[in-house]
Amino acid sequence: MAVKSPAIRSMKHEDFKDNAYIDSLVEELNATGANVVVGKLDQLINWGRANSLWPLCFGTSCCAIEFMCLGAARYDMARYGAEVARNSPRQADYIMVQGTIVHRMAPVLRRLYEQLAEPRYVIACGGCAVSGGPFKNSYCVLPGVDKILPVDVYIPGCPPRPEAMFYGLMQLQRKIKVQKFFGGANRKEKIDEFFAKHSSEVGKY
Repeated sequence: MAVKSPAIRSMKHEDFKDNAYIDSLVEELNATGANVVVGKLDQLINWGRANSLWPLCFGTSCCAIEFMCLGAARYDMARYGAEVARNSPRQADYIMVQGTIVHRMAPVLRRLYEQLAEPRYVIACGGCAVSGGPFKNSYCVLPGVDKILPVDVYIPGCPPRPEAMFYGLMQLQRKIKVQKFFGGANRKEKIDEFFAKHSSEVGKY
């Protein structure tokens, strides 16, 4: 059974900027192959997962204020099924890191990530979470959360507008729609590769 490129109702496929990456994931799935029953179940489950992403409430700086706008009436995050922001990581699907992460906060962030329900995802939101932002050369700020966590989507900006956050959320939905749920080794292997590659840096926290 052939897997097709993921469709997002509000945007055309060609309007996204990183189609080459998504297409490579689709090719990877098609190369391994799947029978019709398992393939259809994968599509159904991933459709449900992609449209009911529950975020963890986690904001340390000004990007968190932009995230609050998503839940208000003007932007209405409920359109994406992501309005159920949880205060417990055990009930959340992904963590959107919003703001500066200092070295003292890094172990806490790492612990929260490990307590997220599987499969779990990470969005680095804003310049501070992506690369340290204006504090990149500071002695106390982590130069990007990808030093300690496997990031799925990067949202640049200082701070990014709510529209940019929605775009990042749609990118995460597209990635989820082209993953294997049954026996899906591709995500688990990539996470294991990340921790093996960054073992020296992750070990500090």
